Amino acid sequence: QVQLKESGGGLVQAGDSLRLSCALSGRTFSNYNMGWFRQAPGKERDFVSRINRSGSSTSYADSVKGRFTISRDNAKNTAFLQMNSLKPEDTAVYYCAADNNLVSTDYRSWNYWGQGTQVTVSS
Repeated sequence: QVQLKESGGGLVQAGDSLRLSCALSGRTFSNYNMGWFRQAPGKERDFVSRINRSGSSTSYADSVKGRFTISRDNAKNTAFLQMNSLKPEDTAVYYCAADNNLVSTDYRSWNYWGQGTQVTVSS
């Protein structure tokens, strides 16, 4: 059974940076595409970024392109989301997702989820 655990969230000011981590256990990490989504109160879960199994391909939501960077370390079974130049509108619960099949930016195509980590950006 795949288990995902996020860490690294917190309260920061606009313009600051945070680095989220997502550790996968229970299965072989390098077999899974990894993704990050976020959900603000009263809103749907939105795609943020994804990375393929080898780390050779990444994609981003337009709202975070140029500010966020997704990466992975297959030796450490961990994916990362480096978030720079944070804005108040980035405030949300951030979720890590994993899947070993083809996935899209639709959260419903991903099978495995972490519990989420809160990111709050004050103005």
